[in-house]
Amino acid sequence: MAQTGSGETGGWLRDQVCEGIRDRIISGQLRPGDRLLERDVAEEFNVSRIPVREAIRVLLSEGFLEAASPRKIVVKQLSFQDVLDLFDLREALEVLAVRRATERAEKPQLDALRRLLDSAEKATRTGRPDRISRANTSFHHHIVEIAGNAILADTLQPLEGRMRWLFQQVDDPATVWEEHQALYEAIAARDIDLAADRALRHVRHYREVAVRVLFDERTAVAGDGA
Repeated sequence: MAQTGSGETGGWLRDQVCEGIRDRIISGQLRPGDRLLERDVAEEFNVSRIPVREAIRVLLSEGFLEAASPRKIVVKQLSFQDVLDLFDLREALEVLAVRRATERAEKPQLDALRRLLDSAEKATRTGRPDRISRANTSFHHHIVEIAGNAILADTLQPLEGRMRWLFQQVDDPATVWEEHQALYEAIAARDIDLAADRALRHVRHYREVAVRVLFDERTAVAGDGA
């Protein structure tokens, strides 16, 4: 079994375990309510229990896991309110990021954003949910990078995994790509208000799709009326 040390090696092992568990949750290999045992995870990743414990702490803070009891860690089931809260926060931060990105974007950054958009189109044509979610997440992540606000990026970073998971639930990826295309065009045209409006509409549409896919109509209606 691999041994964990201090410093970079221990952090690297933690990150590898964390990414592996996170990807399994996002892809649906690990489902809400599934239990994680330190021993089993350590054996699967061929590491000691130390990076496993550290990875679990990270995933607890990100909202992927929860403690069902002091000794029982399970994959968290996102509630209706969890999803609404995530999108409320994403709405505010995404619009801000798009406004700043539209102000700051230079040609090399726009070219990179265009390439990501093309990659997302190819992923959408393949119909592979995992590739689609990664491509779409990369598109949004690059907009945040262009915005050049480190505090904004740090605030959004813990949300990215859960938003990737929500991307997996989308049942109309072609529409999502079209909205990204429209958003890119507004950013490239330096039209700040149009870009912000399209970002807002995009997040709100995404919220509607996630609620419809994840929750039955009765729950969705009840939540909207709350």
